[in-house]
Amino acid sequence: MGRAFEFRKARKMKRWGNMAKTFTRLGKQIAIAVAEGGPDPDNNAHLRAVIATCRHENMPKDNIDRAIKNAIGKDKSAWKSVTYEGYGPHGIAVFVDTLTDNTTRTVADVRSVFNKFNGNMGTTGSLSFLFDHYSQFTFKKKEGLDMDEFILEAIEFGVNDEYDEEYDEEKDETTITVYGDPKSFSQIQKFLEENGFEITGAEFTYVPNDLKEVTDEQRETIDKMVERLEEFDDVQNVYTNMK
Repeated sequence: MGRAFEFRKARKMKRWGNMAKTFTRLGKQIAIAVAEGGPDPDNNAHLRAVIATCRHENMPKDNIDRAIKNAIGKDKSAWKSVTYEGYGPHGIAVFVDTLTDNTTRTVADVRSVFNKFNGNMGTTGSLSFLFDHYSQFTFKKKEGLDMDEFILEAIEFGVNDEYDEEYDEEKDETTITVYGDPKSFSQIQKFLEENGFEITGAEFTYVPNDLKEVTDEQRETIDKMVERLEEFDDVQNVYTNMK
C-alpha cells in the first residue's frame, strides 16, 4: 500500500549547519505558534509540534522556554510567511520559503542571490505547477510497526500513501516521514499523538513533482546558490527540482 517517496528536500542536511541560525529560525516558529494558540503546549498543538522539532535539533530547553516567554503577548501579524520562486542556474526551479518581519529586506536579499547566479525571480505562484504543498511529520518507528496497516489507518486522517523511512546508525533508530494535505496538519498530528508515536519533526513542505537531471558541475553551482540563500535568517527552507 505505502510506497517510498523518491525525493529528498534540497540541501536539508546543510540547512541546519549553523546552530545559531537554526535556533533563530526555530525561535521565529515558536513565536508564531505562541501568538496563534498561547504559550501552553498542552493546549497548543502547533506549539507542541514546533517544540518536538526543537528537541530533535538539540535546542536547549532554556532556549525553548525563553523563546516562549519572549513571544507571550506579541502580535503574530509582525511575522509574515512569504515564498519567493524563480529559476536558478541551468533552468533549475528554486522555491524559497521565508518567515520575515520586513518583506522589503527579505525580497532584496533573495533577489540579490538570484541575480548573482544569473537566475530569474518570478511572480508568486509562477512555479506552483512544479511543486506540491504538503504537511510533513517525522516520527520514531515503533518496533513491529506494519507500515501497510499504518498507512491504511492514517489515510483516514489525511495522510498520503507515500512515506520515507530512514535508519540512523548512530542512534540505532528508524524514523518515518509521512505527508498529507496542509489542511490536515492538525488532525494528522492528533492521530500520531493519540497513537503514541514520538514526533521528531513537523512542518509544511514543498515537493518537486518533476525532477531535472544535472551534471556534477551544474550541481555544484546550484548547491552554492542554495547555501547562499540559507545564510539569511529570514529563509526557513529552500527547495529545488534538481534530481
